[in-house]
Amino acid sequence: MVKYLSLYILLLISFVSCDYFRPAQDEAAVARVNETYLYEADILKILPENYTKADSTILVNDYINRWATRQLLVQGAELNLEESTQEEFDRLVEQYKSDLYSKTYLEALVYKSLDTLVSLEEASAYYEENKEAFKLNEELIKFRYINVDENRPDLEDITMKFKRYSAQDKHELDSIAIQFKSYSLKDSVWIRLGQAVNKIPVITAENKNELLKKSNFIQRKDSLGLYLMQINEVLLRNETAPLEYVKPTIDQIVINKRKLELIRQLEKDITTDAIKNKQFETYN
Repeated sequence: MVKYLSLYILLLISFVSCDYFRPAQDEAAVARVNETYLYEADILKILPENYTKADSTILVNDYINRWATRQLLVQGAELNLEESTQEEFDRLVEQYKSDLYSKTYLEALVYKSLDTLVSLEEASAYYEENKEAFKLNEELIKFRYINVDENRPDLEDITMKFKRYSAQDKHELDSIAIQFKSYSLKDSVWIRLGQAVNKIPVITAENKNELLKKSNFIQRKDSLGLYLMQINEVLLRNETAPLEYVKPTIDQIVINKRKLELIRQLEKDITTDAIKNKQFETYN
């Protein structure tokens, strides 16, 4: 395929006078803008694997045209922009290159050294010290629900087990959950009230406050069947979020703090080592 592309490029450039192609090196050039050349090797890099003849023709032509436009714009800018502007651009380019290299190198060092495990003890300590930062801006609930066909012959038995919800009841409901139209039996997990409203069609903006009554059992039906809901716990807006709900957030905060501290230490160590090894010195 590479051999085919080489032949294609040679055919492509054969329509242009040889006077327009004076490569500064021995590589095969495919285009020129003044004294800047585009080489066959540059074209090969942009072609995907398993490209077809049609694909290569379109890609090569498009790439050459975009390359030429970019070169003409850059060279036009170099001729017309004030020298001070060009010097500022050069400074910005060098600064960006320096920042990019430094950031990438530091991230590689951090990746090898950063401890990303946050113990419950550490998360709990941070939580206790910063409780005011974890006030809820929306209600949370722990609840379970099932959506079943109201004509099921075992509906009464299912309802009894759902309300009582002993360990045995939970096991039996789990075992037949695939028969329910929809369900969520993980009632030990805090979720946002909005999630429950979005999940259950019979709960609307008008009646959603029924989900904010602790230990409340709700039974409603619509065209999709019967909904059984049991509210276990409720936390209202402006109350303190529980640790288990905010622990993922705390974990990220703690890890980010570690990362910043590690970066500062790495920068300090790199400079100290450079001074020690006489790689860095200042002249007073």
